[in-house]
Amino acid sequence: MKNLSDALLVEAYHHAKALHLPPDFIRLMKKELEHRALS
Repeated sequence: MKNLSDALLVEAYHHAKALHLPPDFIRLMKKELEHRALS
């Protein structure tokens, strides 16, 4: 995930939630968003 730009990470997170991907994966993405101080 560190290779993703901030904008791409945010977009991927929203798509993952919309597609109801596994909660563990969504949590991992959310943790990275928080680490980068993004919302």
